[in-house]
Amino acid sequence: MDSVQSDLRANRLLALLDGDTLQSIGRSLEPARLELRQLLYQEAQPMTDAWFPAEGVLSMLGAASAADTPIEVGTIGSEGMLGVPLLLGAQRSPGVVFVQVEGSGWRMPAAAFHAAVQAHPSFLRVLHGYAHALFVQVSQGTACNRAHAVEQRCARWLLQTHDRVRGNSFDLTQEFLAHMLGERRATVNQVASMLQHRGLIRYTRGRIEVTDRDGLEAAACGCYRFVRDEYARMLVAQP
Repeated sequence: MDSVQSDLRANRLLALLDGDTLQSIGRSLEPARLELRQLLYQEAQPMTDAWFPAEGVLSMLGAASAADTPIEVGTIGSEGMLGVPLLLGAQRSPGVVFVQVEGSGWRMPAAAFHAAVQAHPSFLRVLHGYAHALFVQVSQGTACNRAHAVEQRCARWLLQTHDRVRGNSFDLTQEFLAHMLGERRATVNQVASMLQHRGLIRYTRGRIEVTDRDGLEAAACGCYRFVRDEYARMLVAQP
């Protein structure tokens, strides 16, 4: 059981739980691969599971009409979980969530998730703290998209993804990055070239490598640090 708990603690929310609570919740958690582009939630469809990533990155897209291109509103990695709407009593997803960077994690059926929240107050407190941090990320990201230059926003997005992967490189096409930032591909191509020319990143064949982390942070707007610090406060809180 100790080895199982050690594996579960790869998710930093689950790592905040005491051993007895984690052991109880762990009975309802199933190991799961997170495959690239895998759809976990679909807009207006039932949310059948909560997800706790151990590695990889999930992308939350805002709801959009058929004529619009969806824009990313938030990302989820090992610091969090997918299922805040379930926590708040919703049954259908407000938007699309898919796997942006492949990895692994844990899946919990919705019924078991609701039962665990009711049975374990410490679990509920941890999830409430995470829901607040996620709200800060989404709201700050919305303000950032309106207030800051695309280069700053691109640097922020790359940093947020870098925080959630192992190592310094990850798969990323410029077309995908354009969708995430809500910009034309030509604009994103120009910005990525500028960041590469400054030695902050290296981009080859759909793969990004962060080569100067400090420089990339300097290029990003203050929104990155604001959201990062909010998550840091949440993750040191004890149930």
